[in-house]
Amino acid sequence: MATELIVRARAGDGEAFRALTEPHRRELQVHCYRMLGSVQDAEDALQDTLLSAWRGLDGFDGRASIRTWLYRIATNRCLSALRSAARRPAKAWDIPGVEPPEPTRLGEVVWLEPFPDALLPEPAGPEARYEQRESVSLAFVTALQALPPRQLAVLVLRDVLAFPASEVAGMLDTTVDSVKSALKRARAGLRRREPAEPPPAPGSPAENAIVADFVRAWETADIDALVTLLTDDVFLAMPPLPFEYEGRDVTARFCARLFGAGRRFDLVPTRANGQPAFGAYLRGASGIRHGTGLYVLGLAGDRICAMTRFENSVLPAFGLPRSLPA
Repeated sequence: MATELIVRARAGDGEAFRALTEPHRRELQVHCYRMLGSVQDAEDALQDTLLSAWRGLDGFDGRASIRTWLYRIATNRCLSALRSAARRPAKAWDIPGVEPPEPTRLGEVVWLEPFPDALLPEPAGPEARYEQRESVSLAFVTALQALPPRQLAVLVLRDVLAFPASEVAGMLDTTVDSVKSALKRARAGLRRREPAEPPPAPGSPAENAIVADFVRAWETADIDALVTLLTDDVFLAMPPLPFEYEGRDVTARFCARLFGAGRRFDLVPTRANGQPAFGAYLRGASGIRHGTGLYVLGLAGDRICAMTRFENSVLPAFGLPRSLPA
């Protein structure tokens, strides 16, 4: 069947080409996202990959599978983007009426964007679902962005996607020894925030309970209730703002200043990067609630170990409106 589709696609049959590539589209998009950290950049790289595959189908020799061939194209498109692109710059503080505490540090991965769970491939079973969630978590994707591009590519292809070293060498036009060396350096250089406890399963009673407590505390601006939900080393980030806060006390001070300015929110649930997420809507005097951003929670046991706030420009990707009626 695949051979027949290739013959038809080479003859210009677009439907045959789509039949060849569509089964791999979502996983390729996730691959590009892991490498680039941006949904929009990943979509651009995916479109470039498919266009290049369409134009270069005559060069497919059949020694590798169509899937491997597509990953080769996608990986090299992402490497080109990483080497040449001007990443999204950091933004100045822009929340009116709120004076933030001194940040713990200034983050460097300000181009990070959340990935909608609705776009993830359907996993084969519980174990695959867990592995998928871990490999797209914000903590993991953020850590990947700090690696040199070639090491990043090797680590994702070998440790996440489990391609053999020989196939990775072919994708990157290098040697197996070079792949092994790059993988060793990438593993050593990967600086990932590991939660003290594993998160509860998505949709489980344990996850639902902590999510409900968070929504209640946030919507009522109850700082004391919110603080009880946080781990001692909770981490708060808000790309493209570079401000990052680490620790329960400073995170509580940040939230207190946010609520102390009179800002009150309604939260609309969704999921991003395998994690609970919420569209945040600021209540206005007219009753209309305007979207201010998207919050993604990192969980550890029955506590929140990370909160990441993104701009309202990401809301449409999650099917969320820019505003809610009165």
